[in-house]
Amino acid sequence: MEMSLAMVQDLTARAIELANSEFKRPICVAVCDQYGLLLSFTRVPGATIRSISIAQGKAYTAARMGVNTDAFLERLQRDNLQTSYFCDPLFTGLQGGAVLKNSAGEIIGGAGISGLTAQEDQVIANMMAATTQKA
Repeated sequence: MEMSLAMVQDLTARAIELANSEFKRPICVAVCDQYGLLLSFTRVPGATIRSISIAQGKAYTAARMGVNTDAFLERLQRDNLQTSYFCDPLFTGLQGGAVLKNSAGEIIGGAGISGLTAQEDQVIANMMAATTQKA
């Protein structure tokens, strides 16, 4: 199953709404397909420019690695690895990326959030992941 445009737009809207209601700050939201190819990107006015590529990198990493970026960061730290070990210059170990799976547990994409603290970014990405599993 692939994500529909409506699903991607709904996920993005939910992420922006949560960032606004809980954290009161603008964010960047990236959604990739299961291959890490960008499907959607939104930068809320006022979000930092550096957050553009960071959000996209988080979504890409989650989709390509098949794990949330907080888990990827833990592995990097535990095994004393650099992201370059994986031979993909687009990977990031920054928190705020989540694997998107359907209700059958199949990977359908990745979500990346940037603009808040690393932990807050991850909260929003995790919400997006939980939403796709219920769909």
